[in-house]
Amino acid sequence: MLRGVDQVVLYVGDQQIAKRFWTEKMGFTVAEDSPYGEDGRWIAVLSPDGNMRMVLSLREPGHRPPRAPDGLPTSNIMFYSDDVERTYRELTAKGVDFPTAPSKMFFGWWSVFAADDGTRYALGEQWGTNNSL
Repeated sequence: MLRGVDQVVLYVGDQQIAKRFWTEKMGFTVAEDSPYGEDGRWIAVLSPDGNMRMVLSLREPGHRPPRAPDGLPTSNIMFYSDDVERTYRELTAKGVDFPTAPSKMFFGWWSVFAADDGTRYALGEQWGTNNSL
């Protein structure tokens, strides 16, 4: 029986830039950083609460990240926090760019932040629960 998602893979253009962003600005910790293949590295980071592991995998040369209209996420990974406005204030103080400031929508609070490589991620209160309404 499936029990959940063990880890997610983020494809990044530069693993070191991504590692710095997720650890220094977003509060993740390095779970693993070791050689992988001929030239690569296996870099995994763990969320501040320890519940999510992300692998920062080097994007293939010539691969372009997904496109989306301005202000919308370019990643299919959506993050949540207990208080989007507070998280927005904390992360902007650390230098995280928010192309879309927090706003209350019909599904709850929502915002979009950008990683240092330009990838945009959604941030909201936990969707699918009554907490977000």
